Amino acid sequence: MEQGIKKAKANLAVKIAGLSLKNPVMPASGTFGFGEEYAPFIDLNRLGAIVVKTITLKPLIGNPPPRLMETPCGLLNSIGLQNPGLDVFLREKLPYLRQLSPPLIVNIAGKTIDEYAELAERLSAAEGVAALEVNISCPNVREGGIVFGTVPAMAARVTAAVKSHTHLPVIVKLTPNVTDITEIARAVEDAGADALSLINTVRGMAIDIKTRRPALASIVGGLSGPAVKPIALYAVWQVAQVVKIPLIGMGGITSAQDAVEFLLAGATAVAVGTASLVNPKALVEIIDGLERYLLEEGIGDVKELIGAAQF
Repeated sequence: MEQGIKKAKANLAVKIAGLSLKNPVMPASGTFGFGEEYAPFIDLNRLGAIVVKTITLKPLIGNPPPRLMETPCGLLNSIGLQNPGLDVFLREKLPYLRQLSPPLIVNIAGKTIDEYAELAERLSAAEGVAALEVNISCPNVREGGIVFGTVPAMAARVTAAVKSHTHLPVIVKLTPNVTDITEIARAVEDAGADALSLINTVRGMAIDIKTRRPALASIVGGLSGPAVKPIALYAVWQVAQVVKIPLIGMGGITSAQDAVEFLLAGATAVAVGTASLVNPKALVEIIDGLERYLLEEGIGDVKELIGAAQF
């Protein structure tokens, strides 16, 4: 190759609710810890954004074990939002995260609307937080969580409360465990959400045939991984037709091909969850694979893919 000839590149940059992302690939909350755990395996600065596991006001020890169960093409989990709480996050986790270049999105959950509001206010005052992802969709906690995410009026109230206590972009994470996800999506958009994440895990269970008891201590868990991809893709396609705010698609993404499908369905960005538990390098492999796909197809800008399968 002659000197001076540059390698062809495609533009992977996208914008979500005012955030500038160098590419549309990020980790899904709950599967990436606080980022530092993956630093030995990948360059965290290559990610489009960093999304940390859910933070609550007070520490949570989570659900009792067993709380993980592999299934064909998936994973059942019932972690129960285990986390060190807001104070520890601000003091011990945030200083490391603010050194990284990708925008930091902090996922939050509360038992009450007031807790969501307090989390939003305190995180908004912290240097280094770029956006909030509001978890109203976790299927394995007994209080709050999915209750807020399955009733449109309640989802809207949480969204409005968070919006009124922050200047940061507010991304609301939706559950698939509802009759009509578009109804919830419209409600939170009307309440001021700047973007949506979808989907969270699908409720499921497993039974140990030796003990004849549920395999998870909490009986019900959330199913993730490739098994839920068709459900997630359909949800993104549905919601993209009824809202104007950007979507972050997730659910069973393990390859660049999966990511492209979500973009075509209407997502502006994608989040990778369970795949990183199996392959810690999954995120960067998907970023590289996405660029290869664009070059092979003669597409100069990833934004040309967004919603291209809508009809």
